[in-house]
Amino acid sequence: MSSCIVFIFFSLLLSASSAAPIPISLFTTLPHSAQPLQRLTQLASAAVARASHLKNGKNSPPSTTPLFPFNGAYTVSLSFGTPPQSIPMIIDTGSSFSWFPCTKRYVCRNCSSSPISSFLPKQSSSARFLGCMNPKCGWLHKPFDPNSSCRDCQLSSKANCTQICPPYILLYGLGSTGGVAMVETLTMPHGEIKDFLVGCSLFSSGQPAGVVGFGRGVSSLPSQLGLKKFSYCHVSHKFDNSPKSSFLMMDSDSDSGAKTAELSYTPLLKNPARDDEGSAVADYYYVGLRRIVVGGRKVEVSYRDLVLDSGGNGGTIVDSGSTFVYMNKAVFEAVYGAFSKQVKGYKRAAEVEGATGLRPCFDITGHKDLKMPEMELHFKGGAEMVLPLENYFFVVDDGERSVMCLTVVTDDTLLGPDLVGGPSVILGNFLMQNFHVEYDLRNERFGFKQHSCS
Repeated sequence: MSSCIVFIFFSLLLSASSAAPIPISLFTTLPHSAQPLQRLTQLASAAVARASHLKNGKNSPPSTTPLFPFNGAYTVSLSFGTPPQSIPMIIDTGSSFSWFPCTKRYVCRNCSSSPISSFLPKQSSSARFLGCMNPKCGWLHKPFDPNSSCRDCQLSSKANCTQICPPYILLYGLGSTGGVAMVETLTMPHGEIKDFLVGCSLFSSGQPAGVVGFGRGVSSLPSQLGLKKFSYCHVSHKFDNSPKSSFLMMDSDSDSGAKTAELSYTPLLKNPARDDEGSAVADYYYVGLRRIVVGGRKVEVSYRDLVLDSGGNGGTIVDSGSTFVYMNKAVFEAVYGAFSKQVKGYKRAAEVEGATGLRPCFDITGHKDLKMPEMELHFKGGAEMVLPLENYFFVVDDGERSVMCLTVVTDDTLLGPDLVGGPSVILGNFLMQNFHVEYDLRNERFGFKQHSCS
């Protein structure tokens, strides 16, 4: 970090000086005026950018925020400070560090014109910027050596050192954010959590809302709160800032190994990559996807393409920050081939495929009763996810015709670069709309069931 950037940070800062249910809502920055095909193209592009970020996690810090401006996501409003200030934040199970827009001078470039809620440290009596010698500084910067990074503290009494934790800049699919770490009081329905590590972002690009990290890292909200499990229900995607919401449930008291009624479970797996090397993949929730079924027929996918290898590549993750599913080329081509062979009676919409990068796309104009192959995902332990059609196909209707596209992206979508390493499959939130999902951290398992969330 250059001295010039550090000076800018300090200048801005000095001038600005039991189970708990929380409402969870859809969030999107798609413009209301966007045409249907434009929206689909933006979503596909964002999905590729997100996948590229997650797959390159080995070269990124665990706190990297892989969100993007043209995608549906889910938000909760959290209250920070004394007195509490309510800030809407996007739930992201693909990262651990949390941050919010901060100070009256917060700048967001390439963001929507809608008002942005910014946290004001000067109005909170409990706001404290994180000291450089504080162990939590190492949660954000990995690897972190206080002896070399906190030089001012080496020249003075460490107990009285006022040097703050070095500023952060987080990169993600289509943008970035930067700021300074702080510890603040987080007010939850069951009480206050003091000294919660959170980022005070002073600028962002293409990122109009803060992020609350629900990953597996030490800085995540579940880790800092000591949660035993958390769950939520994905309300249906409409990409129109729908006021519909459901609830995020967080449980820090349950010591039971009992399963939640009607949920199917599959074990949560851990990536063998080392967390102390600054690998973001350690934050991800891996599940054992063992088989993909289309139209009652098993898709021929190599076992090697679905499992984690000794180097930490491959495997399947569940990611609330991704919208569409990502599959590497080998898996995608097999799934694409299955749909192409089985779908009959609909003309391919080649121009839509060319514009969006999604395939296959079919012209369904005039068809009232759609007949598409059913898609199933089979996981380790026997759990099976039978998907409704609207969870893996997106319908575009511009008033003159209707087109539906498979919502799976791959390396060459929109002529993007080949994505090497990282997860082979990323299960996004579009796939799980109207599913209740549970992250049972105590028992290391992921549960789900189809359920109307609205």
